[in-house]
Amino acid sequence: MIDSDETIERLRREPQTEFTLKRALQEMGINVPRGVLLKEPPESINIPFPVALKVSDENVLHKTELGGVKIGIESAGVLRNEINKMKEKFPDSSFLVEEMIQGGIEIIVGLSRNPVFGLSIMLGMGGTMTEIYNDVTFRLIPVIAQDCSDMIDEVSVGRFTGNGFRGKFIDRKILIEFLLKISELGSKGTDFIDQLDLNPVKIDGDKLFVLDAKIIKYIMDSGGNE
Repeated sequence: MIDSDETIERLRREPQTEFTLKRALQEMGINVPRGVLLKEPPESINIPFPVALKVSDENVLHKTELGGVKIGIESAGVLRNEINKMKEKFPDSSFLVEEMIQGGIEIIVGLSRNPVFGLSIMLGMGGTMTEIYNDVTFRLIPVIAQDCSDMIDEVSVGRFTGNGFRGKFIDRKILIEFLLKISELGSKGTDFIDQLDLNPVKIDGDKLFVLDAKIIKYIMDSGGNE
């Protein structure tokens, strides 16, 4: 599914920012919001408002908690003001401006490393359901389509497939294809991926977008240990 190993090689050696990760996901055929990376406030942008603004820095992992995220920005003037405010907090960082994807269902997908078994893929409902109800499931990678289908049915995500739930619908085939791509990313990047968080991933029928993405590198010491 990943057409070129160049995508993995570039992800391995480049700074692990949301921008570089999303570019890799896009090369894998995964949708991400339209965005532009900036160092300074722009006079205008070729993205419709409202937009989201995020600090893009591999050393800033918890952007929201540190004041590095602003959503619902309605105009170029407000955007310039918000970038200037963020530059005071993060003077050496770049900033990612993205379109806001409306509607749909939020889920979480990720990879996490176990010191014995290696990388596992995770699926769950996004937002507070993940934190409050621990509504997640895991499989060791690589996975096949049946594994992905079973994972979907093990969490609340499965209620939105088939005929949908409360007027909302997830295309099971699209979600399975997405999970297989993330599994392959983990398999090809197993030597450098320690953790991958895609949260939220928004799905509306057969339309899937990764809204927020974070990757943490796997580092071994000189003795070959974690």
